[in-house]
Amino acid sequence: MRAHYLQHVPFEGPGSIATWLSESGYEISCSRLFESESLPNLDQIDLLVIMGGPMSVNDEHDFPWLVAEKEYIRQAIQEGKAVLGICLGAQLIASAMGAAVYQNNEKEIGWWPIEGIDTGNATMFAFPAKVEVFQWHGETFGLPSGAKLLAKSKVCKNQAFQLGRSVIGLQFHLETTPESATAIVENCRDELVKAPYIQPEQAILAAGVDRYAAINQLMERLLVYLRDGLKA
Repeated sequence: MRAHYLQHVPFEGPGSIATWLSESGYEISCSRLFESESLPNLDQIDLLVIMGGPMSVNDEHDFPWLVAEKEYIRQAIQEGKAVLGICLGAQLIASAMGAAVYQNNEKEIGWWPIEGIDTGNATMFAFPAKVEVFQWHGETFGLPSGAKLLAKSKVCKNQAFQLGRSVIGLQFHLETTPESATAIVENCRDELVKAPYIQPEQAILAAGVDRYAAINQLMERLLVYLRDGLKA
């Protein structure tokens, strides 16, 4: 099995995803779009993971590679690849498939709960009824045509969606580790202003290892779901 991830900034890497991929025997490759626009032939990959980043999917003037990236994502979905988008990555999937991406009413930064939604379809991925996850976003997305909503939160209606059997977008981060949380705080500290759904730096970094373990285990369950879908 071959996995490829798209990285938009140096400080938002795959976190716990890389560990699971390696332990599961995947061949792993990466496009660092902040360095090069080079993208591999889709015949060379089975799983595409699209990471987060502080830019907007609508910033094509400032980041021209977004145009090619969206087309690449659209082709991957059309070819039946397993695709996972995280934060900006989920917004890129939504945009690539024709949905709008726009400012949310509130920024959500820190550890906040989401609520899983029962789709009534036992073959779709199911989130827990309530789970605390790591958030860092100011925008949100509409649902692509045919997508099903998997999770919501008090301040952001669309937190996760699934398109078909093999495409999932997450507005939140399940791959976060203590190291990656520190990295995003250090690089995006200017966003930590006083607001209803923005936690202070001390609260964000005070999370214990159990909290990271819980979200990483949920990410593992999601990755197994996507892997099993490829084998079906």
